[in-house]
Amino acid sequence: MKKVVVTGGSGLLGKWVLKEFVNSGYHVVNADVKKPDEAICDTVIVDLTDLGEVYGVLQGAEAVIHLAAIPVAYSHPNEVTFKNNTMATYNILEAAAGLGIQKAVLASSESSYGICFAEERFDPQYVPIDEEHPQLPEDSYGLSKIVNEETAKMIHRRTGMQVVSFRLGNVIAPPMYANFPSFIHDASQRDRILWSYIDTRDAAAACRMAVEKDGLGAVELNLASDDTSMDIPSRELMKAEFPNVPFKEEIGEYDSLLSSKKAKELLGWQPVHFWRDNVK
Repeated sequence: MKKVVVTGGSGLLGKWVLKEFVNSGYHVVNADVKKPDEAICDTVIVDLTDLGEVYGVLQGAEAVIHLAAIPVAYSHPNEVTFKNNTMATYNILEAAAGLGIQKAVLASSESSYGICFAEERFDPQYVPIDEEHPQLPEDSYGLSKIVNEETAKMIHRRTGMQVVSFRLGNVIAPPMYANFPSFIHDASQRDRILWSYIDTRDAAAACRMAVEKDGLGAVELNLASDDTSMDIPSRELMKAEFPNVPFKEEIGEYDSLLSSKKAKELLGWQPVHFWRDNVK
């Protein structure tokens, strides 16, 4: 039975990642600063900014899923967010390399493209946004995600470790679908994230598939549902909020404006949980 360590397993996405790996027969350890609400595997309380503690919790693991972070901009002083997120990620990858671990998955973010937390909203250069779109953050959170992606590339160059960085859309756990009726008819809401979302269960499956796939190198992958989070056609959303932005490709009526095509091609991943199946 392969041992997998999930950092941040007590969090919004983390508990679903724990379930995914436990249900798939892995030996799973949750590394976090707090116990989860539901104990489905062992939890180790650990400070990920302490390299020695990280070495300790990763002992014997064959893969690490690193989700733990300050999850948004401006909830903490900028330097605190940047230091925490970059040092925790560096320590995870450095310790994994030292222990011979060859598979890692990182939680990056669509926020790295910069639109989400910009002081003044700016237009994307095109939609759907793919991984080649420039990353232009003005905030330390988005910047920390870019630094983490570069740290992944550095570790891969040095050791050959496979590191998949998921640029996650807005993470939605099943109970959160109850909130959708409050915004699905208003194009001005959720425009900063291009109305994207990703179900925790689909994101968790992608994490497992990234561990089970070989030969990916250090790669960044958008991860979003196939549809937007709105009951307004995608072209109408863009016309209302970003009328001057060109479309890079043809899209369907409600298609996502954050492209996950690369994740589908490399992992064979396909989202299967959609808000329309949960909102009556």
